[in-house]
Amino acid sequence: MNYNDWKSKAVSAEEALKLVKSNDQIFVHGAAATPTPLLDAMVKRSDLTGIKLYHLHLAGPIQFVEPQYKDQFFSYSLFTGAAMRKPIEEGRADFVPIFLSAIPSLFHSGAVKLDVAFLQLSPPDKHGYCTLGTSVDTAKAAAETAKVIIAEINEQMPRTHGNTVVPFSKVKAFIATNRPVLTHESGEETDVEARIGQIVADLVEDGSTLQMGIGGIPDAVLSRLKNKLDLGIHTEMFSDRVVELFEAGAITNKLKSVHQFRLITSFCAGSQKLYDFVNDNPSVEFHPCDRTNDPHLIRKNDKVVAINSALEIDLTGQVCADSMGHKIFSGIGGQMDFIRAAAISKGGKPIIALPATAAKGKVSRITTELKAGAGVVTTRGHVHWVATEFGAVNLFGKSLKQRAEALISIAHPDFRSELKAKISEIRHFVF
Repeated sequence: MNYNDWKSKAVSAEEALKLVKSNDQIFVHGAAATPTPLLDAMVKRSDLTGIKLYHLHLAGPIQFVEPQYKDQFFSYSLFTGAAMRKPIEEGRADFVPIFLSAIPSLFHSGAVKLDVAFLQLSPPDKHGYCTLGTSVDTAKAAAETAKVIIAEINEQMPRTHGNTVVPFSKVKAFIATNRPVLTHESGEETDVEARIGQIVADLVEDGSTLQMGIGGIPDAVLSRLKNKLDLGIHTEMFSDRVVELFEAGAITNKLKSVHQFRLITSFCAGSQKLYDFVNDNPSVEFHPCDRTNDPHLIRKNDKVVAINSALEIDLTGQVCADSMGHKIFSGIGGQMDFIRAAAISKGGKPIIALPATAAKGKVSRITTELKAGAGVVTTRGHVHWVATEFGAVNLFGKSLKQRAEALISIAHPDFRSELKAKISEIRHFVF
């Protein structure tokens, strides 16, 4: 079969959406691969009711969560983005607490039976294979288990290597687009991010294998690693700063035991430069997140450095990263997967990095106790390194009093006396 004429088989979004029925369970491709035209066409189907949507963070305009559609569409966030926070708080959507590494098994086991997968794909090659482009993560499992695949095949979606292919023959209906992939631009580095970035960068040794997220602190760390030697990348996601490190020669991946000489990820989000970098690049492999986030696989690399963030941490080391009290903010994601993997990697360093304060300095993120309703994403038994702009401490093997002393030492000075007084009252510590 000649796949050069693939566009001749495209249909309109309205035609493609005729395959969706009321009460269907639908997976929605996420991040930069969010298939916005399919979602827009879906909300125009006024006859649909009882639709359940499963997804990670979605980018771009998300109409189906608007109040007027609450009886038609219900969202289950497996990792929450900004668009879902208010709907979840108001009960018009819900949140599923789950490790990122476990989500593929949710679909493969049939715990969630998918009727439809909405995917954004790269065009088919001469062999008839599309790819999942910038986001393989949980989308691979959805593509393998959904009864029907409805796709947006975007000529500008990068063709990615690894375990990313979806046979064109499996796509039941698709629309053809030629639009820029959604970008995520980094903000200006703050003074606090710069200080944390330097403190964490000093913990990274030559030959380390890195995992990091997206945002100001990971960017600040990465921008300070250009003088390091033979770094590797095995992560769940990456952004532009990794490309800069690669171009600077700091990343070689040659000392990795797993996927040597290849940069391993589950998804990426960033600028067009990033998407150009991953396009048809055999040195970058995308894999489903049950592989990228498998602690027993990751640990085979030496010196795994996992850099993750938190909303608050109490003086025993409990880390809240997914909620502000009862309000769901993000999700469990891969934090525990990589924190544990780094802890059991030879020479590994699991790091939680966070600003010492929030609310413009009015609230300490290091607290005697977590807020009511706060979710413990990483337990105090798993925490090792914690870093703020005031330093880094290693809690591994420390008692409750020693942990309190260490964490208070990197809290903002304005809150240290108060923290000492409160924890002394609770636990009768004498400092």
